[in-house]
Amino acid sequence: MNRRLTTILFFAFVVAAICSYLVYRVAGAQLRGAKGPKTTHIMVAARDLEIGTLIKDSDLTTSEWVGTLPKGAVVSKDNAIGRGVISPVYQGETILDSRLAAAGSGGGLAATIRPGMRAVAVRVNDVVGVAGFVVPGMRVDVLVSGNGPGVSTTEGAKVKTILQNIEVLSAGTNIQKDNEGKPVQVQVVNLLVTPEQAEVLSLASNETRIQLVLRNPLDTETAKTPGTAMARLFSDGAPAPKPVAVAPRRAPAPAPQVVEKPAPRIYLIEVLNGSKRSEEKFGAVEHQ
Repeated sequence: MNRRLTTILFFAFVVAAICSYLVYRVAGAQLRGAKGPKTTHIMVAARDLEIGTLIKDSDLTTSEWVGTLPKGAVVSKDNAIGRGVISPVYQGETILDSRLAAAGSGGGLAATIRPGMRAVAVRVNDVVGVAGFVVPGMRVDVLVSGNGPGVSTTEGAKVKTILQNIEVLSAGTNIQKDNEGKPVQVQVVNLLVTPEQAEVLSLASNETRIQLVLRNPLDTETAKTPGTAMARLFSDGAPAPKPVAVAPRRAPAPAPQVVEKPAPRIYLIEVLNGSKRSEEKFGAVEHQ
């Protein structure tokens, strides 16, 4: 090979090596100067935590999180221990503040009641409880039936929907949501309602018969129903006759009283005309 060509190739190799080294040094300095992503220690579940569980120290473990923290992530055990779980947390999942009850509210059913809401117990049987399918997490409508005030006796008993799309908090002592929806035979269920709905439900349970109607949790539409009376069930599709309003009978007006006028007084006057004598009768003059 030509010696001159060899020399040129050697110098080219040396220049390429020097340039590569310089690029490596510059790039390495920039990488070392740049700050790496921030790493934070967060709390994760050491085991599956069910609704109502009161978190203990053994229920938590620490994990490293790289980058921006999830909203509401708990980074300290002190902020989680002693609080109740209001939404299931699975092993290895980040503990979020929104899935825990407020500090001091404890665990169990009370921890699952959202602010401004109330839990009302309703006694059920196989019929009212929809054959045991009224379980935590389900949605129901509440129907009442009976003879309420102002209901015509010709219509008979009446049924009406008073509450719709009500969440079931617990079935008996069970507050865990069953994804498979298995039926559970219980005697009492707790419904999540507002204070106003709690008053309505309490009055209805004491004065009428209650029926729970199971609905699809995804169906949130409120239906407008007028209610149904017993008379409509036997009317063969024809509308029930409306009760005829009977006007109250008036007492007969009293007959006008006739005031009898007293008989006019008669005055007898003796008239003497010479030897003649006569008598004249005059009536009394009425003054009007």
